[in-house]
Amino acid sequence: MTHVTEPHPLVQGGRSAALATACVRGAVAAGLGLGALAVLVIAAWISSPYPDSGPAGALHVAAGIWLLAHGVDLVRTDTLSGLPAPLGVVPLLLVALPVWLVHRAARDTLDPGGDVVRPRPSPGGAVGAVAGGYLLVAAGVVVYSESGPLPADLVTAGLWLPAVVTGAAGTGVWTALGRPLPGQRQAAAALRAAGLGTLTLLAGGAVAAAVSLAWHAGRAQASLEGLAGEWSGRVTVLLLVLALLPNAAVWGAAYGLGPGFTLGTGALATPLGLVGDPAVPPFPLFAALPTEGRGTWVHWATAAVPLVAAVLQGRLVGRAARTWAAREAALAALGAAWGCGAAVAVLAGAAGGPLGTGRLSAFGPVGWQAGVAAVLWGVCVGVPMAMGVRAWGRRVPRSERPGPERAPVPVASVPAPVPAPAVPAVPAVPSMGAAVGASVTVGVPVAASPGPADAAVPDAPAGEEARTGPDPDGGDAPHPAPHPAPRPAVYADPFGDDPGFEPYDYLPAAWEAPPPPPPTD
Repeated sequence: MTHVTEPHPLVQGGRSAALATACVRGAVAAGLGLGALAVLVIAAWISSPYPDSGPAGALHVAAGIWLLAHGVDLVRTDTLSGLPAPLGVVPLLLVALPVWLVHRAARDTLDPGGDVVRPRPSPGGAVGAVAGGYLLVAAGVVVYSESGPLPADLVTAGLWLPAVVTGAAGTGVWTALGRPLPGQRQAAAALRAAGLGTLTLLAGGAVAAAVSLAWHAGRAQASLEGLAGEWSGRVTVLLLVLALLPNAAVWGAAYGLGPGFTLGTGALATPLGLVGDPAVPPFPLFAALPTEGRGTWVHWATAAVPLVAAVLQGRLVGRAARTWAAREAALAALGAAWGCGAAVAVLAGAAGGPLGTGRLSAFGPVGWQAGVAAVLWGVCVGVPMAMGVRAWGRRVPRSERPGPERAPVPVASVPAPVPAPAVPAVPAVPSMGAAVGASVTVGVPVAASPGPADAAVPDAPAGEEARTGPDPDGGDAPHPAPHPAPRPAVYADPFGDDPGFEPYDYLPAAWEAPPPPPPTD
């Protein structure tokens, strides 16, 4: 007899090992991101002709940049005034590296790959374990940065660092589960439309920023040459410009939405014009900023970016809502507008921030203003577009529409043909003249039976003639005449209603005796 062992202790141990492995994966992801940035910073320090600080200073700078990539504000201590100044503008391209590493670690924790036997934790356990291991390393980095030239702000470190890491781990688990969407079809359509609208806004903002930078290429080149004279310094500035390109895309999207962005306290740039006195430090990307004065049609053309985004957003919802009720379609379009607004608000808040104290304490787009503008564009343009696409998709083509019911055309009633009475066979007569003489003597007409050649052909209807000529379309075959309607028999039985009528066999000739009368009782 075979005994089945209880696998409960083994499963518990396997799950504990899986959680420990996930925690290690998170710590390794943090180390890889920190190491990659440290290599870049040390390479820039080695190539610099003026290495003021030693390797320890370079490592502290690398730690500060790594924390800045997670949305943590840094504090500059080596200022001209001696007062610490905040640094809160996050290069969004640097965010992609740690976010991708955490995402991959969480995805690989739940995705067994070829090793199907390996135990896996629950989705919530995977997120917590990966994020926990990552945050343990991040806490050590925060403590290490306090002794360097760019210490981390503890408030933003306690807020943004866990949020970014947990969100990236959650997206990794979601990817491992097959990217499921909410079961409700309206919510799924709203999420897809919100993502499409956000991507369209970012793409349009990037195009607007690139066009403006190319238009002011001379100013950008002069700024680059003024910041660094050696090739190593210019390469470093160009790398910083590359890291800030996603920020420029978000700034362009906020500019097209309407609220624009601030260029220091008291200065605001919108499509209507630049208001106030901007405090812009020399930097190549800032050469693409609009100049002072009222806006022209070139600046107003940036409003096409949110317009196109709202149209595409509403079109996606409308195509998905062809079979929905109007209320469901409107709610889905509103949800897409709010989702796009939330995403834009987060991105705008991350793309801007303080660059110092005083006038530079506010720099870049304001998050809540950009988010509200995105919601308004989605409500005013996206919702009507969704309802219009839905109505257009529910239309019935003219060729498939049922025609109006028409009264039947009255047809003239034609009496049913009355069959002619059977004509008895007439015995052979000596000659045709005798038969004719007999018929004349008796005075009753005799109808000859028609033959095949003498068959009666009914006349064609009035107004129509039999067409036996060539085909009017050009053919040689004769065009057949239409079949005429049946006509009643010419000769009807005059004694059909007389019950005492008896048919006779033949007509007596003049020389024959009449037939004897029928016997009577």
